[in-house]
Amino acid sequence: MVPSIRQAFNQQFTTEQYKAYLEELNSKFPGAIEFRVAETPVFVDRDFKEKILSACEHIVDVITQFNFKTLSSHAIPADLRVPNENDHTHFIAFDFGVCVNEDGEYEPQLIEMQGFPTLFGYQVWQDEVTRNHFQVPKGYSTYLNGFDRDRYLSLLKEIILGKHQPENVILLELLPHQQKTKIDFYCTSEYTGIPIVCLTELQKEGNQLFYRNAAGKKIRVHRIYNRIIFDDLQQQSEDIREKGKLMLEELDVEWVPHPNWFYRISKYTLPFIDHPYVPKTVFLSELDEVPKHLDQYVLKPLFSFAGQGVVIDVTQADIDKITDPENWILQKKVQYADVIDTPDTPAKVELRIFYFWKEGESRPIATNNLARLSKGKMIGVRYNKDKEWVGGSLAYFEE
Repeated sequence: MVPSIRQAFNQQFTTEQYKAYLEELNSKFPGAIEFRVAETPVFVDRDFKEKILSACEHIVDVITQFNFKTLSSHAIPADLRVPNENDHTHFIAFDFGVCVNEDGEYEPQLIEMQGFPTLFGYQVWQDEVTRNHFQVPKGYSTYLNGFDRDRYLSLLKEIILGKHQPENVILLELLPHQQKTKIDFYCTSEYTGIPIVCLTELQKEGNQLFYRNAAGKKIRVHRIYNRIIFDDLQQQSEDIREKGKLMLEELDVEWVPHPNWFYRISKYTLPFIDHPYVPKTVFLSELDEVPKHLDQYVLKPLFSFAGQGVVIDVTQADIDKITDPENWILQKKVQYADVIDTPDTPAKVELRIFYFWKEGESRPIATNNLARLSKGKMIGVRYNKDKEWVGGSLAYFEE
């Protein structure tokens, strides 16, 4: 996105360099990266960075306003409401597409947001390895607001652990060693010292939870770094779904973040945001009149896993067959820019901004990011098969 840096990077790039990069990236936990890693980082100038952060801060204004819990009270499905919700999420991730507006100018457009963790640990490792193999210009950083590796990891660890010892805090996931994002679990465990525990391994005694460590010792769980998404849980076998019901019980544990925030800060929040970098969004149930040009909109289910159910090319028939309009949103379509020059066709980009919210603070703060490159209709593996210069990456922002 910074033409001079992009041109220099592409001229210096070699396939051998990329292979060496992947080899080191995979060396920490061999075989754990099961998604495609892009050949290039993204370079973002200060002006575009400020545009993204202005949108993020505006959304944070909405999330921190006194009535946000009331606004989002219907976001949580009644049968998935977890007891003992806290005052705010600990993490937010904002996804922006790099788009082109009617004047032909690049601008960010919010695609989605989530009050839930993402690849917070892996991105630290990716930055280190990227700098070992590629030239990152002076004055550019993957971190935001003056954070660096040590300060970032210190805050991440502080938020995840709270006041507890690492062995009493668990990273909880469904079949974690089978997940495509398991590299992040392994990095997070290394950086924080917490164990990775599968939901099926939890033992409940009264309102307390326990797991067994590598030595077979039963350990009390005081705090859960939650990576379980209920939409994913509902896709599992009956015995795992049954086990998952314990999450809905009154438990003597702390959540990081509490599962309810996954729903409160989500696609559900979009209709409440009014900002030039947030596409106009409306609940389908509150649509007074179907727009004439439906091809300019995207239809999204509020509750879905990994982008399933999204309708890109919307027709009246798609709307007519929906029986639960309160669970769908209609969002103005944005035009992704072919912004990254590559050896063949240009790539599109999504940038995910990480926000961390320390307990006791009035607002969360932007800390880091990840990027995803695509040459398909949507961002994601299934739309980029057999393509190069696509996949997971990171952005370097001008400081």
